[in-house]
Amino acid sequence: MPHHTKHPLAVAISFIDAINNGDVDRLATLMAPDFSLVVFDTAPQGGIDGWRGYATAYPEYLIHPHRMKVTGDTVGILGHTTGSHLGLPDEEEEQITLIWLAEVEGGKMRTWRLIEDNARTRREHGLTLRSG
Repeated sequence: MPHHTKHPLAVAISFIDAINNGDVDRLATLMAPDFSLVVFDTAPQGGIDGWRGYATAYPEYLIHPHRMKVTGDTVGILGHTTGSHLGLPDEEEEQITLIWLAEVEGGKMRTWRLIEDNARTRREHGLTLRSG
């Protein structure tokens, strides 16, 4: 039987779905052994313990994707969150957009990176709005 590797977009969507459902065990199955979480300019974090803690502390946390773009093995995702550690009402938090870069290798999430949403990063990752 041939080996099938999931498309990076499918892995990214599955990863977001697991986060949005607080399903840490499923997240673990989607992560590569050398997985790292990089939040803006902080040091990379590995493993599942951080996800477990965040899901417990913020059970209403949701990622709301607005736009996705696949470039090779990386999926750029523009969106916003609600229910996060920011502690803002949803109406305020949904005004704050950011970009996630999902770097997939061998059908597994290798890096989940959060970066600032601005005109330059939107252009770099193909997340600009198309004009009519």
